[in-house]
Amino acid sequence: METEDYIREHIDPEPDYLHRLYRDTQLRLWYGQMASGHVQGRLLKMLTRMIRPRTVVEIGTFSGYSALCIAEGMDPGGELHTFEIYEEQEDFTRPWLEGSEFSSLIRLHIGDALQLVPQLDLHPDMAFIDGDKRQYPDYYEMLLGQMRSGSFIIADNTLWYGHVTEEQTRESDRQTLGIKAFNDVVTYDDRVEKVIVPVRDGLTLIRIK
Repeated sequence: METEDYIREHIDPEPDYLHRLYRDTQLRLWYGQMASGHVQGRLLKMLTRMIRPRTVVEIGTFSGYSALCIAEGMDPGGELHTFEIYEEQEDFTRPWLEGSEFSSLIRLHIGDALQLVPQLDLHPDMAFIDGDKRQYPDYYEMLLGQMRSGSFIIADNTLWYGHVTEEQTRESDRQTLGIKAFNDVVTYDDRVEKVIVPVRDGLTLIRIK
């Protein structure tokens, strides 16, 4: 915890709007810890600044925290398409997205990204995967079919609370099995370059060759 506090004190501060969103997320939503938070949020903004994508796909909107961080790092005129499968989440998330200064860049879609993304024919330059852990391998293959050489995929939770290092995983633990399968697929995929960054619960950075 001391190291995390030190990091937060020595990076860009969390914008007030995001701070209020994070607090509201913790107060009003189940599993509020799923929101990216200060450190990962600043990293997402920085990575977006570096990649400079025109079109971004995010799978798994939740409260909208990560979407706002990505939009903050985008150039004017870009588009972030964020997909949330749970329609009951919309009443909380949409007002926060539409009330932000980056609302013109963000398109919130309610539904299954595996069905919607191919229909929209977006060809994103960057994608952020943070949806159903059981479907990470499917998201990955779907995105590879949409993205060009030089594009980036960022996948969240790829260390999954350390469960990925356990030799035996219960068959009923579908989320851990999904993350393990995704990590294995990416590891041996010579179509991409990849590195896991041990920030928060693990971020995998993937560049399509």
